[in-house]
This record gives sequence, C-alpha cells and structure tokens, in this order.
Amino acid sequence: MMEFYPLLVVGGVIGALSIIFLVAYFSIKDRKEAIGFDRHMKDSEITKRLLKYAKPYLKNFLIVLVVMLFSIAYDIISPLIIGNIEEMIKDDFELARLWSAVIVYAAILIVSLICTYIQAIVLQITGQKIISNIREDLFTHIESLSHAQLNNIPVGKLVTRVTNDTNAISMMFTNIIVNLVKNSFIIIGVLAAMMCLNYQLTLMVLCFVPFIVLFTVIFRKFSRRAYRRVKDGTTDINTFLSENLSGMKIIQIFNRETHKKAEFDNKNTALGKAKRQQIFVFGIFRPFVYMLYISSVLCLLYLGGRGYIKNISFLGQTITSGTLVTFYMYISKFFNPIQNLAEQFNWLQSAYASAEKIFTIFDIKPDVVDEPDAIELENVEGNIEFRDVWFAYVPDEWVLRGVSFKVNAKETVAFVGSTGSGKTTILSLICRNYDIQKGQILIDGIDIKKIKISSLRRHFGQMLQDVFLFSGTIRSNILLRSEGISDNEVMEACRYVNADKFINKLTGGLDEEVRERGNNFSAGQRQLLSFARTIIHKPAVMILDEATANIDTETELLIQDSLEKMMNIGTMLIVAHRLSTIQHADNIIVLSHGEIVEQGTHQELLEQKGRYYSLYMMQYKKNDLLGKKL
Repeated sequence: MMEFYPLLVVGGVIGALSIIFLVAYFSIKDRKEAIGFDRHMKDSEITKRLLKYAKPYLKNFLIVLVVMLFSIAYDIISPLIIGNIEEMIKDDFELARLWSAVIVYAAILIVSLICTYIQAIVLQITGQKIISNIREDLFTHIESLSHAQLNNIPVGKLVTRVTNDTNAISMMFTNIIVNLVKNSFIIIGVLAAMMCLNYQLTLMVLCFVPFIVLFTVIFRKFSRRAYRRVKDGTTDINTFLSENLSGMKIIQIFNRETHKKAEFDNKNTALGKAKRQQIFVFGIFRPFVYMLYISSVLCLLYLGGRGYIKNISFLGQTITSGTLVTFYMYISKFFNPIQNLAEQFNWLQSAYASAEKIFTIFDIKPDVVDEPDAIELENVEGNIEFRDVWFAYVPDEWVLRGVSFKVNAKETVAFVGSTGSGKTTILSLICRNYDIQKGQILIDGIDIKKIKISSLRRHFGQMLQDVFLFSGTIRSNILLRSEGISDNEVMEACRYVNADKFINKLTGGLDEEVRERGNNFSAGQRQLLSFARTIIHKPAVMILDEATANIDTETELLIQDSLEKMMNIGTMLIVAHRLSTIQHADNIIVLSHGEIVEQGTHQELLEQKGRYYSLYMMQYKKNDLLGKKL
C-alpha cells in the first residue's frame, strides 16, 4: 500500500481543492442576485443567434475543417515518430532509418504549418465579413428606433455596442470556435492513439479528466461574472466620456473640472477593480489546469519508473522507454488543448458577454413601425389635419389634450405658446418621430400610420433650433450624400436662402471643412446651411422649430428674407417665440397646457386681446425697454 502513497497524496490534494471550489461555487450561486451574478441569456441561445450570421459562410468553415484535419495530423503522429526514434536509438541503430523518420517528421510538420496558415487566412477573412454584417445590422436597427427610445439610451453605450463589443465577438469566429473544434479532434485523436498504445496508462490519464471538467464548469461561472463587470465598467466610461467631452465647454464655464475628474476617477477605479478580478479568476484557472497536467506526468513517470505495469501487453505491445516517451508527449498533447482553452476562455467569455449586450439592443422593438398595409406616398400636396389628438411622453402625463386643427396646402401656419405648451411636440408627431395615443393625424386625407415612415419623412423638410452639422464639407452637409445634384444646384439653393454670402468668403467654398457639430461656424451660418439642406430636396412640407432663436440681428434679417422666400415653396409649419417673425402667417395657433386656446391671423388675434395679445405686448414692451437702455 505504501508504494501507492504518492498517488494517494496527489489524489487527496486534488480532491480537497475540488471541495473548496465546489463550496465557493454554490455559495456564490445562492446569492447571485445580491452580487450581480446575473444571467440574462443562456449560452446556447447566444450561440444559436451568432451562428445565424455564420450560416452564409458555411462553405468557408467546411474548407477550414478539412484543412484542420491535415494540420492536426502532426499532433497525433509526431509522438509516435519520436517514440520510434527512441526505440531505434536504444536497439540496433541505423542511420538510414533515422533519416527516414526525420524526413517523415519534417514533412508532417511542413504540411501542418501550411494548413495552419491557410486556416488562419480563411478564418480572418470570413470572421471580418461576419462582424461587418453584425455591425451593419446593429447600426440599421439603431436607426429604426424611435426618438423616445434613443433618448433613453446613452450615446456612449451605443458606440460601445457597435465597436468594442463587436470586436470581442470577432475572436469567436476567427479563433475560438475553430480552435474548440480543433482541440476536440486532437483530444479524441490523442486518446485513440494512447488507447492503442497502452490502455492502463490511458486510464490513469483519464482519471484527471473529471477534475478538469469540474474546474472548467466552476470557473466558467466566475469568469462570466468577471467579464460582465468589465464590460459594464467599459460602457460606463464610454458613456461618461461621450457626454462630458461633448459638454466640456459647460464644464469649464462653471469650473467643474475637479468635480468631473473625481467622477471619472471613480468610474476608472471601478473598471480597474473589475479588470483585476478578471485577471485573478483566470490567474487561478490556468495554473490549476497546469497542475493537473504536471500531476499526470508525475504519475506516469512514477508508475513507469517503478515498473508496476511492466510486461503488461495490449495488442501485442509492452511498456518500454519508447512507450514512456510517446506517452509523455501525448499527455502534453492532451492537456495543451485544455490549457489553450484556459487562455481562450478569456475571449470566450468576452464574446458571450458582448454578444449578450448586442442582442439586448437587437431585442429592443422599435416603438414607431410601419403598418403591415402601409403605402408609399408618391406626391404630397401639403394638407394636414389633426383630429382630437392626445399624446404623452410619460403615461397619463398628457402633453397634448384633444388637439384638432387643419392646415391647407401652401399655407403657413405658426404655433405659439409658453414653454411646455406642446408646440414642438406637434411638429414631431407630424413626421411620426413619436406615435400618438389617441386621435388621428392626416396628410392629404391619409392617416400617417397608413404611410411608410421613410416615404412620409421624404416629403418633409425639418429645420430645428439646434442645427446638427456632420464632419465633412459644406457640400456634403447640404447634400447629405445625395446623388445627382450638381454644384450649380447647390449654390442656387444657397443663394435662395442667403447662405452664399458667407460661403463665397470662405477659402474652400463648398469644400470648406466642417468640423465636429459645425463648431467652426456661427449659429446663424449653421441655420442658413440647414435651410439650404432642406430646400434642395424640394420638400412639400417645411417645419421650422425656433429657427430664429439665438440669432444676431443681422443674421436674423437674412433668415427672415429666406423664410419669406421659402413660404412660396410649400406648406410651412413654424414654431417661434419671436412673434415678429410670424406676423405674415396665414394662421397662428396659440397653445396652452396642450390645448388650443386661440387661432387666427396676426391682426385677428390682436383684436381678440386674448392670450396671443398678452404674449405680443410682453415682447413689445420688452423690446421697447431694451431699446431705451441701448
């Protein structure tokens, strides 16, 4: 019995460690909600959804599989050749036989290297195509979300999903999946070769397999949690940076740099802590797998050295020094895939954690969608009607209450009222940026829900107070990548809205660079560019939301002239706090707390001396007072 004492010690140590890890596993599992150890999707569901993207490239993966079979031949055959060389040197040595074995070994190695190269190239090309498809689908899905949904998701979070998370998934298709299959084949092949060589030594090695499986299952839980925390920390930092870098001017104006730095330090520290926990988890897993490998090698050398299984035959073979050398190499080949898996486990958990977050975005159903029988709207005259429209951003907190009005084609209608009265909401509802809860909105007598969203919005031109310009050139911002419009047409649109006056002064003209958000142009210049961008697409209905707010007097005169010209193009809906800009409107609708309280022309409303009259007199007195001060 004492002769097997070393083996019993090894078994006892491994068993004790297994008990410790099992206790830790079940203790964490019982209180998983308390520590954030949550599971939103099963791995099988994530894998199934990811494989849908791989299905079109099944042919490429089959090619990789065939090439892989040749590449693993080296792992299966090379130990037999080395063992044979060991026997050859120990017995009657012949140089010719040695050369033959070396040539065969070299040939197998070269074939394996070539196959591995081909496998890597095909996988990288295929993997990048798959990831590109995922990114495109994700971006397209984000585009389909409503304004309300986009307002509820931080921009930094969406950026992380489209960039960082898809990069993590790419490792699954270019490395992990194929290596898992390859390692499975190697393990099966090595086990088959070991069984043929000596089944008792093989059974000894297999005694360690249950512990490998146990450790893998346990650490899989730990690694999943660790990687989710890293991903959450990365998302938090990206979201923080996206918001605060965009608002850096406000931070500096209010001298909040120290406070924001403290906030960033907290998020950065949290991410660093999550990273350390991740490193700790995988720093334990791989050494334990390596410990099992060393333990199996020690048991092999111990049993072989003491000769307890000497002269035991299997298929006519007995244990020799060559057998021990071959088995030593096979044990390495057997445990290497598992050790590689420990290395790849990092990426595997990253891919699953990232995929889960990506599919969470995919699973957000757009609030505003086309009806099954929605139609294409070829032409729009510009007749608009609201019928008893009720709308709320938050349930039961009504922004509009039974609003009804008509706008005839080619008319200019203005909406006025205090902040929060529902003016901007009305303009957003017409384009179906949001869907109403009650009532109907009609365009040329057709319910807008019966019209395809893309077709509906194509006939609208929207000019908002906060003009957004994209990085690029003036031309690209006016065209928004539209094809078939010449520079002459672009400049004609600019002249029409008085934007040519400042464009002609620029060195680059239409090719002048536009920096992020157009911060190298004034507010008035950005507004004039938005006018040109709108009319060049010849919309049937134009929407202006506070287009003259925060504009200097000189620029306001240019914009007023542009507005008068644009009133002749089609139906125009205007929201303006400056009542002087809407005096020539065909109809002025006055709103208060989501209800229409007055409507009529400028003169009609003044004669009524109601809400509009009060607003007008307040602005008149204010302007008169400012004039006296000046």
